[in-house]
Amino acid sequence: MDIFALAAQRIIKEQQAIIGPIALMQAQKVQGLQVSTVDDIKIVGAGKDVLTNLVNQYAKLFGQTSIEVCREAFQSVSDQFKPADIPEILKN
Repeated sequence: MDIFALAAQRIIKEQQAIIGPIALMQAQKVQGLQVSTVDDIKIVGAGKDVLTNLVNQYAKLFGQTSIEVCREAFQSVSDQFKPADIPEILKN
């Protein structure tokens, strides 16, 4: 799994812990993100943009709190990213 897919997985899992199955349904709406299950995720396209769109999808429903949850989940993999590859919305 590439680092962008891994980051998406961590974000989705963290959202699932809070909002349940809605998290997976919302992730499936994100263009460029193919989600069968939380353990079967593929990024199709620019990973940075897909992560931004994933966070924005959650933010549409739950606002700033959802963005903070995504940032927290991203921290577990952030050290694997080049600074230029980190979406602005996930920077602290």
